Amino acid sequence: MKALLRVLKEQFLSLPLIIRLAAYETKSKYQMNYLGVLWQFLNPLIQMLAYWFVFGIGIRKSSEVVTGVGEVPFIIWMLAGLIPWFFISPTILDGSNSVFKRINMVAKMNFPISSLPSVAIAANLFSYFVMIVVYVIGLLGFGIYPNLHWLEYIYYLFCMIVFMFAFSLFNSTISVLVRDYQFLLQSATRLMFFLLPIFWDISTQLGDKHPTLLNVIKLNPLFYIIDGFRNSFFGGDWFFEDVTYMLYFWALTLLILTVGSILHMKFRDKFVDFL
Repeated sequence: MKALLRVLKEQFLSLPLIIRLAAYETKSKYQMNYLGVLWQFLNPLIQMLAYWFVFGIGIRKSSEVVTGVGEVPFIIWMLAGLIPWFFISPTILDGSNSVFKRINMVAKMNFPISSLPSVAIAANLFSYFVMIVVYVIGLLGFGIYPNLHWLEYIYYLFCMIVFMFAFSLFNSTISVLVRDYQFLLQSATRLMFFLLPIFWDISTQLGDKHPTLLNVIKLNPLFYIIDGFRNSFFGGDWFFEDVTYMLYFWALTLLILTVGSILHMKFRDKFVDFL
């Protein structure tokens, strides 16, 4: 528990520096391009337009609806799950590699190594918020207007950030100790894409035929987050209606965060030796 409290304290005290490093990393990423940081906005916009073209007017028509959460156009329903994945997927990989890539940079700085995963998360949040703004404009264009359920978005956003930090802290430590873990994580991330309710309504399609399989898939905490975002925008269940699932998510997140904190504090003085 001491390790967990120390890690959390380091995040709080280093928050201004975390934001500055994330902004610097974003700028340095695009500094050799003519459009510079503008690509931070153009990349998510191009991705969303590509999916709109393929699934909105191509494979699936925009007029097709998903009835599980009300009559919602398929492209709008799909983007509600796809946009969080645009943040989650790179954050898993960047967060797991954050210590390995930046340990030499911060080794001589008065900067806690435990904050490196937070820098990766903050850097990816910039483009995520851009996509959310574009998505909300799209919702208004389709006649879906804000209501009380939209307040749930704040809760699920908090869930996503906390879980990604816990997962990234754990992964970043293991990735330094065992470099093969990074390749395993990349493969697992690709597989997760198809086992989450992004392109298909898993609850509806598996609920009656394969309830056991559905329950196994829902053990993935990312399912809770992505499904929660959809419930927020389309008036689904409130997060407190399924208390068991909510407690499971937070218990698992706390477990990963605690284990990750213990491992991090145990090995971080030896990170340079491993590298």
